[in-house]
Amino acid sequence: MTVNVRTVTATRYVTPLREGGSLPAIVEADDDGLYVLKFRGAGQGPKALVAELLAGEIGRALGLPVPEIVFVELDAALAGTEPDPEIQDLLKASVGLNLALDYLPGSVTYDPLVEKLSPEQASTVVWFDAYTTNVDRTPRNANMLMWHKRLWLIDHGASLYFHHTWANYLERSRAAFALIKDHVLLPSATLLGELDETLAARLTPAVVGEIVSLIPDVWLAADTTFKSAGEFRQAYVDYLVRRLEPPRLFAEEAARVRASLV
Repeated sequence: MTVNVRTVTATRYVTPLREGGSLPAIVEADDDGLYVLKFRGAGQGPKALVAELLAGEIGRALGLPVPEIVFVELDAALAGTEPDPEIQDLLKASVGLNLALDYLPGSVTYDPLVEKLSPEQASTVVWFDAYTTNVDRTPRNANMLMWHKRLWLIDHGASLYFHHTWANYLERSRAAFALIKDHVLLPSATLLGELDETLAARLTPAVVGEIVSLIPDVWLAADTTFKSAGEFRQAYVDYLVRRLEPPRLFAEEAARVRASLV
């Protein structure tokens, strides 16, 4: 597997997306593409971008549909064209390297009453979210879109929340994920046990290492827990690889809760 994330430069702020506290926005870039930009200067800070990057590329490695992720350079001059003071401040605080997902025009929010996923796809999404401790895939906020009759997974900035405090992170890597009980796709995830080994095998240490290597140094600079960006990246690799070691309590917990629904 070769992971490649392009870098583009934002040329125009198009419109804010106000569903959520981080004020993501649609921007146009120098490749003429439209992207949903996640700002480094938003309240969640650069760790939300790290989680978005890592979880998104992990999902892609598992064969799940995630819009293309790109790095976005943001110039200070872009703030001068924006009349809204709040957005101006956000743009100024985010000058430099940010992250965005390909914009899917015309997409609609996933509705579990309308769209029926296969047990394999539903189980893969649930396993992925349990592995990455994603709290944002509930009926209230599914963070899934339907575009051209295909499911797409978005908004993973709240996943991998272990990195907001590094204390005992290796011990915590072995923990189950109790909040999987609230997952919107759990009722359809009937193949969790059957797919567990297959999905874990796709995330080899080499694959995990390649994904983690994408984290830009600048997103790690504000945290002083480790002495270097390399040490930070190794900590992410250690957490993610150890979490995959059997027995995978996150997968067992998901299967147990799913069985209790019957």
